[in-house]
Amino acid sequence: MRRTSIAAVLVALLVAAGGFMLSNTEVAGQAPAGVPRFEVQAGWAKVPAQWKLGDVSSVAADAQDNIWVLHRPRTLVGADPQTVAPPVLQFDANGNFLQAWGGAGSGFEWPEREHGIYVDQQGSVWIGGNNCAERMLPGLKPVDDDQLVKFTRAGKFVLQIGRSNSSTGNADTTNMHAPSDVFVNSRTDEVFVADGYGNHRVVVFDATTGAFKRMWGAFGNKPIDHDVCPPPEPGPVANDASQGPPQFAILHALRISTDGLVYVGDREHKRIQVFSTDGKYVNQVFINREDPKASRTTGGLALSGDPQQRYLYAAGGRIAVLDRKTLKVLTLDAGPGGHHIGSDSKGNIYTASGRTVLKLAFKGVS
Repeated sequence: MRRTSIAAVLVALLVAAGGFMLSNTEVAGQAPAGVPRFEVQAGWAKVPAQWKLGDVSSVAADAQDNIWVLHRPRTLVGADPQTVAPPVLQFDANGNFLQAWGGAGSGFEWPEREHGIYVDQQGSVWIGGNNCAERMLPGLKPVDDDQLVKFTRAGKFVLQIGRSNSSTGNADTTNMHAPSDVFVNSRTDEVFVADGYGNHRVVVFDATTGAFKRMWGAFGNKPIDHDVCPPPEPGPVANDASQGPPQFAILHALRISTDGLVYVGDREHKRIQVFSTDGKYVNQVFINREDPKASRTTGGLALSGDPQQRYLYAAGGRIAVLDRKTLKVLTLDAGPGGHHIGSDSKGNIYTASGRTVLKLAFKGVS
């Protein structure tokens, strides 16, 4: 028989009343026992000596605990093309190089500015980008990344959802607008997209056909158009008991737990919102919003590798650890963070950090 605490009953009542917000000042406190410990392993990824990595944007683990890395070759402005690694690299669990591929090809539109990588349970590799035409970054063409591209693990093109330079805004059911992250729900064969930089919504497509299924914004609201390119630097977040803005800012990370909850990182607002897979708002938590020096604390999300997925990890400059079910912040500093993070079945965390990949080796629970 499952035991229910008084606290759990109160939580359920608050959620039923329309959702509740946990501010970091309410939940951080002293880190209790039961917090994961990690050891940083710099230089874990054995990149072939003849290659250089540009800015590493994203990292993901597949079902076999191989680690996939997405970087931005065009940030190596002026480099000898022979020394620049392809944008997608695969490593085994020990950091040994396995293969590399990616870039422009026939029949699809490769993102101009690589952003997110995800590998689903069938081994398909999903790639998105966040370039916008007005940004005019060195080495990049003035195009909008409004598409998501799917490949086999060997780099063979499978599917493209959306087209470059084609978004009509948050009501568009065909295109995205600078999508930042994806996650495939293998139970329903649906791909959930954090869409992202130009749009401000979660949008769901059939993972096989690319057909539109549904969408929602913050709190389950209808997302509204507010396309700002380039995206503004994060501003101060109100340190009060409010629910926060009614719309997402930059929707930067997305993960789905095995019990069917969708966790979304609203980076500039320093919050994580939780939904059911059909878009019903459940809960939210702010991460360190009272500290003006701590920015983008929810830029990367990952789940722990245990069967219950007890922990939720949120990354900015450092990695915060939360109890996934209660959203209680257990620690704000489990190790160095990064742009995106990934986790494997052994409990290790991998971070896309600068022009390298860090492994945070799981060392048990304190």
